Amino acid sequence: MEPKKKSNTTVILIIGVLVAIGLIWGGFKFVKSLSHETTDDAQIQANMNPIIPHINGYVEKVFVTDNQTVKKGDTLFTIDQRDYLVKIEQAKANLSAAESQVVVAQASIGSYKANVGVSTAQVNSAVGNTETAKIRLGRATKDFERYKNLYESHSITAQQFEQAEAAKQEAQQQVQILKSQQNAVSSQKTAAISQTDISQKQVSVAEANVKTAEAMLDAANLNLEYSVVTASIDGQLSSISIQPGQLVSQGQSLFYIVDTQSKWVVANFKETQLEKIQIGQKVTLEVDAYPGVEFEGEVSAFSPATGARFSLLPPDNATGNFVKTVQRLPIKIDFVTSTDAEKLSKLRSGMNVEVDIHLN
Repeated sequence: MEPKKKSNTTVILIIGVLVAIGLIWGGFKFVKSLSHETTDDAQIQANMNPIIPHINGYVEKVFVTDNQTVKKGDTLFTIDQRDYLVKIEQAKANLSAAESQVVVAQASIGSYKANVGVSTAQVNSAVGNTETAKIRLGRATKDFERYKNLYESHSITAQQFEQAEAAKQEAQQQVQILKSQQNAVSSQKTAAISQTDISQKQVSVAEANVKTAEAMLDAANLNLEYSVVTASIDGQLSSISIQPGQLVSQGQSLFYIVDTQSKWVVANFKETQLEKIQIGQKVTLEVDAYPGVEFEGEVSAFSPATGARFSLLPPDNATGNFVKTVQRLPIKIDFVTSTDAEKLSKLRSGMNVEVDIHLN
């Protein structure tokens, strides 16, 4: 019977040790929870710039390979330029034609202004001639009245009276003729002024056409520049999914440049954990890919809404049966500037991270 008692004592001792370890571990976790908030729902993030061509065309040459590191301004690939060179020549021809139209319109203004000057002189001359004719008519009218009285008193002959009457009629006709000429010349002047105004408007239209042609030429030159696609930032390329001869479209996302210099962590904390978390608190980070290596961070921003609200189909609790689900709020955590650059260079966007926020 003694061996059995000894065995029972050993089991009890083991259980006691395990209970003690459990209590110590539980106590440690409880004490830690008072000054820490942790989560394993966190990933490393980095800017991923999509490579999107501004123009349509066929890929002429690709200068990079999968996962290659590039600098800002490095040429990634080129698009066949021949179509865009033709458009530049066409735009230049349109610009030359528009500039010629301006010259012609400006020359027309000078011609019509000269006509206005001639017409003005003719009007002034016609007005002077009409006034002179009116004076002659007045004199002839007075002479006729005198000769009429003398004829009635038989002081002059009928021939003299008829001559006076003919002179008056001739003066009247002359006045009518000169008035008609004055009206005609005035109409010519009005027409010349109208043509001048029209020519000035034609110049404005021609100048507007020049500006339009210049804009089209600028657009053609810009499209030619867009045929050379360059890196917008320093970083590392993703898989290159294009090859020479492939047709690419404007706005088509082809591949990505990942910014390897700027990284941060987005941690999704439960809404029940947020009470004591504040911006500026220290954070300890451990990446699953590199166990045992700790990174230092700092809480920098809170998302304006929970992650569920940004989903393609956000939940609507006003319909159907309601089941309360604890929501998670994304929190941005920046690596502190003192973090070893070599360590950071090993991190990749999307890696899982263990996050521990120091509340005190």
